[in-house]
Amino acid sequence: MFERIAAFFKGLNIDAAHDGDRAFPRDDPRLAAAALMYHVIGADGVYSEAEQERFATVLKETYALDTETLDKLIAAARDADNEAVDLYQFTSVLMKTLEADERVHFIELLWEIVYADGSNHELEDNLVWRVAELLGVDGRDRVLLRNAVQARVTGSGDAEG
Repeated sequence: MFERIAAFFKGLNIDAAHDGDRAFPRDDPRLAAAALMYHVIGADGVYSEAEQERFATVLKETYALDTETLDKLIAAARDADNEAVDLYQFTSVLMKTLEADERVHFIELLWEIVYADGSNHELEDNLVWRVAELLGVDGRDRVLLRNAVQARVTGSGDAEG
């Protein structure tokens, strides 16, 4: 029993030592944002091409990334999302690094990714709601952003409430 516990802690130390080798450390806000975006894409169980393209475009434009760095960030985001046990590990990084207006803009970017395929699945909606709550973004702002992005992307003037 003790040997299994010792092996577990030894494994943790190895992971911590290799964390410095990562292109994007765990506390990098770019990785936190990208992992949350990636999580939103898969919330409905479908990784649509339109959502993935919007995800890549948002990352490239927001962080002024070259293609190689963008590919590394997307791979790191996918890995971080697959390893994640909760959203807090990502939202806590963003809370430390983004101002209130930047967090609101981040929620807008999440809505753009959600609506990239022309629809908003209830699981995507719920996930953006949870991320917004963890980032301290007001529910009213979240809904207004959702409606504005939906209208902009779908061309619909009568967004759902």
